[in-house]
Amino acid sequence: EVQLVESGGGLVQPGGSLRLSCAASGFTFSNYAMRWVRQAPGKGLEWVSDINSSGSITIYADSVKGRFAISRDNTKNTLALQMNSLKPEDTAVYYCTKLTTSWIRPSRADYRGQGTQVTVSS
Repeated sequence: EVQLVESGGGLVQPGGSLRLSCAASGFTFSNYAMRWVRQAPGKGLEWVSDINSSGSITIYADSVKGRFAISRDNTKNTLALQMNSLKPEDTAVYYCTKLTTSWIRPSRADYRGQGTQVTVSS
């Protein structure tokens, strides 16, 4: 059974940093690209970032480029999202998502975790 468990969310002031983690199990983690998406209150899912299976290729939404960094540790089956210079508009539930291919595009998501809440507020 595929399981994706996010952690690391919380309340942070504008300009602050948070590091999200996702523990993956139930599949061969190193074979699949991964994705972070988020959902702000009252809005739809927004794509944040993708990383290929080896970690050598990453892409970001314009809204987070230069502030967020996606990474993975295939020896520990974990995905991470380092978030710096956080803004109130980054407030959302962040989800770890498994893609169906080792490459980033084209691909689609097939599993998603339960999410972790990030709130950016003073």
